[in-house]
Amino acid sequence: MTEQLARYHTPMEDSTRWDGFEFRPGDIVIGSPSKSGTTWTQMICALLIFQTPDLPAPLTTLSPWIDMRVRPKEEVWESLAAQRHRRFIKTHTPFDGLPIDPRATYITVGRDPRDVAISLRSHGKNLKRDVIGELIRGAQPGDREDDAPADGVDERDQLDERDYVLRWIDNDDPPSENLDSLRGLVWQQGRAWELRAEPNVVLLHYAELSDDLAGQMRWLAGHLGIDVPEDRWPALVEAATFDRMKQRADDLAPDENLDYIRDKERFFRSGTSGEWRKVLTDADQAHYDERMTELAEPGLAAWLHHGSRG
Repeated sequence: MTEQLARYHTPMEDSTRWDGFEFRPGDIVIGSPSKSGTTWTQMICALLIFQTPDLPAPLTTLSPWIDMRVRPKEEVWESLAAQRHRRFIKTHTPFDGLPIDPRATYITVGRDPRDVAISLRSHGKNLKRDVIGELIRGAQPGDREDDAPADGVDERDQLDERDYVLRWIDNDDPPSENLDSLRGLVWQQGRAWELRAEPNVVLLHYAELSDDLAGQMRWLAGHLGIDVPEDRWPALVEAATFDRMKQRADDLAPDENLDYIRDKERFFRSGTSGEWRKVLTDADQAHYDERMTELAEPGLAAWLHHGSRG
């Protein structure tokens, strides 16, 4: 009997777009909350697979985002079916909403939730929300049309950083409808945390990638069964640095080549951690700690804040 998958239908994604997807041996699924390091991990996988910084196509072409609603599902599936390299696919759907195939490897990236919130605010202000709305309405007739404002204005974008983060912390929308909140992030990463002992589930962390990019890339290559000649490593690691990726924003930013990001370089905003310290007061931090205690078991919370794979 096939296990029933959870369903996620958010302003940007629809997990039912995975229904019936045909996996191949060696497929890689990269799934994390927004602004946690998904694009970074896609780039690392691209470098390991092609073993050159000169990728054969833009990153969004090589690594499509199946559940993103701006393209017809059939178009995305056809592009994946035509690929002959080892496939690595992007998703923001929690793992309980994905078909878990033993032939595939599933990677998630943890990041301090407070830094995610800071990055999300900047990212939201960088989106052309009216363009996204039109793309969603045109991609699938009959799809839900109430998610993106027609005039491109989202009131969250008008909030200052502190108010945005506090609202993000307290937002209690169900994750099935909104994953861009502290509750949604903890729920999503909790589904990966539960599977951390499975041989085909990999947990990376933003801070560990920042502190030891070369070591993390070598570790991931070993887990994926990819052999990289020693003389190629320096160029691959350099190409995966934040500064180098920012310089290549036109080829790496995840806008699906549909021009819904205002400034692609701004997508790669700072690459640093701990910016939340400039925004939250001591009282705000105490409130955040209480909220995390409500939402996350201690091991999951420790991993999100500090890394290590448990």
